[in-house]
Amino acid sequence: MAVLQTQKIHICALKKNRKQILEELQRTGRVQIEPGGQEDEIFRHMDTANACGVFEKRAQNAETALKVLETYSPEKKSALSALEGKKTISPGEYEKEVQERDEILKAVGEILTLQKSVGEARSSQVRAENAIESLAPWMGLDIPMNSGGTKTTAVLIGSVPGRWTLEQLMPALAEARSDLGPYCMEILGADKDQTCLFAAVPRENAPALEDALRVNGFVRPSITCGTIPREYAAELEKQKAEAVQAEQEAVQGIRALADKREKIRFAADYYRMRAEKYKVLGGLLQSGHVFFVDGFVPASEAEGIRKRLEEKYTCHVELQEVPEDEDAPVLLKNNSFAEPTESVVEAFGLPQKGEIDPTSVMAFFYYFLFGLMLSDAGYGILMVIVCAVAVKKFPNMDAGLKKMLRMFFYCGISTVFWGVMFGGYFGDVIPVVASTFFHKEVVVPAVWFAPLDDPMKLLMFSFLFGIIHLFVGLGAKGYMLVKSRDWMGFFSNVLCWYALLAGLILMLLPSDMFASMAGVTIVFPAWVGALAKWISIISAVCIVIFSETGTKNIAARIALGAYDLYGVSGWLSDVLSYSRLLALGLATGVIGTVINTMGSMLGDSIIGFILFWVIFIVGHLLNMAINLLGAYVHTNRLQFVEFFGKFYEGGGRPFRPFSAASNKYFKFKEEE
Repeated sequence: MAVLQTQKIHICALKKNRKQILEELQRTGRVQIEPGGQEDEIFRHMDTANACGVFEKRAQNAETALKVLETYSPEKKSALSALEGKKTISPGEYEKEVQERDEILKAVGEILTLQKSVGEARSSQVRAENAIESLAPWMGLDIPMNSGGTKTTAVLIGSVPGRWTLEQLMPALAEARSDLGPYCMEILGADKDQTCLFAAVPRENAPALEDALRVNGFVRPSITCGTIPREYAAELEKQKAEAVQAEQEAVQGIRALADKREKIRFAADYYRMRAEKYKVLGGLLQSGHVFFVDGFVPASEAEGIRKRLEEKYTCHVELQEVPEDEDAPVLLKNNSFAEPTESVVEAFGLPQKGEIDPTSVMAFFYYFLFGLMLSDAGYGILMVIVCAVAVKKFPNMDAGLKKMLRMFFYCGISTVFWGVMFGGYFGDVIPVVASTFFHKEVVVPAVWFAPLDDPMKLLMFSFLFGIIHLFVGLGAKGYMLVKSRDWMGFFSNVLCWYALLAGLILMLLPSDMFASMAGVTIVFPAWVGALAKWISIISAVCIVIFSETGTKNIAARIALGAYDLYGVSGWLSDVLSYSRLLALGLATGVIGTVINTMGSMLGDSIIGFILFWVIFIVGHLLNMAINLLGAYVHTNRLQFVEFFGKFYEGGGRPFRPFSAASNKYFKFKEEE
């Protein structure tokens, strides 16, 4: 339960070592570099926009080349390949790969060129196919499509819309023009959309015939060629075949470069790293001979980084405590039990200055409440096994994913615990299987009680667990107030609230309303009730008077104090929110029981046995998935709204070191 202390680091080094120092910082990934200060006559910022653009373009080209390889030469991957994580590479291996970057860029260029050739070949095929299709109605023509006729005879080649016969078309032409004169016409082909025709006419009568045709929608063909259509179609078929051959050769060329895939991945990450490095470089102050780096570093690692840099390079490294008035970036440090839930805290917001890291306290309640909502030992065992095997089998998986799996591992343990306490093992599968297939009555007793038999008991305990959860949150607020020596705030905003809530609870317990809900009657001596009443009254008065002591105006202070007291209604709604523990816990058990009942409907038979296990597997997988998601969402809500609402605001600046974290394909091996 700690925010890792950071220190400020200032590095002054020779400019000739700039590349090596920045790459060293990037590989170690433990220094957050801050932009440099104001420029002056000597120290200025370097314009790195063009260099960043070049490196980003190269990284993008490498990614495009990888997509091309995946298209034409897919890599065989297992279903769980996403869990494998990034490849680990040592600094020595990194330097070796860097020496081959020109060769890798050449391979990337070849792949992109071949991909362009594939695109051009496919376009040529499409154009040839479209042209051949357009030529189909004209295949009966024995003269070139662009033929104009002879010296005395004009040729008209084209089409009119719709399906026509000569018997229909010639009267229509005569109606359009009465001065047509002699002509010869042949219909080459017709369908519902168009009629293709050829006409030969004395050249002096050609304008009249064309005019009559245009009245009926005549248009010249879009394809014009100097050969007859059959010969042109054969030429197009040859072009298409050549384009297919070109495509195949280009694809083969791409596949031949598939062995460069790993090196291209390295290139993509390498140029991403260089782009990041130059972005950082643009924010540093530098002169003609030296440059400065300012940033933050974890205090526990600061001295080691200083020694390593000063031993390897000509530089001076100065470490400095972060001033009180400056907000340092936040880096969390927790034990292996609490660390997996850091992502939950980060999703809400990291602690700001003066706040505690709530991860450790929250982790216990997170696992506790998650298991209570899912509350089936069978589901919990599956979660534990799957998460443990995945983490063990894939040690290089993404750090965030590994944290999540570890979190669900502990949630699974909690789910097993509550499943045993409530007697839930895949719903009621053990009694159902025993009675259906073995004709025996087997009862698996709950260690504590079965919620389906006594839901009100679970509701009462849900409220109890909620009150404990909220009281711990109020206690965390008290800890922060004591740590900051705000004694009046601790008295009015913590102790008085504890007293007020305790008094109200003592007044509620002997009431008829509580007795009807809990099914048990509690009787206190009269003096206990009176004491609870006066504790509540005195606490309420103290909250009204002292909770806003920072306000000088008495009337305003009382008004604000009264508004703070109104927050007791919020406590009521917060406690009622924990009824979701009952709702989700019952939902898991009820749905599981229904699934088992459906599976056993055909009784003790071969078909019934097969049906049972099909329904059992499919039904419980769906039930587990749905309720696991529900438990995750509502557990987060109880932390974010109810628990954090009592003491925690968040909003701290995350520690974002200059590192290779943006790499997609490899990570650096930890230095020993």
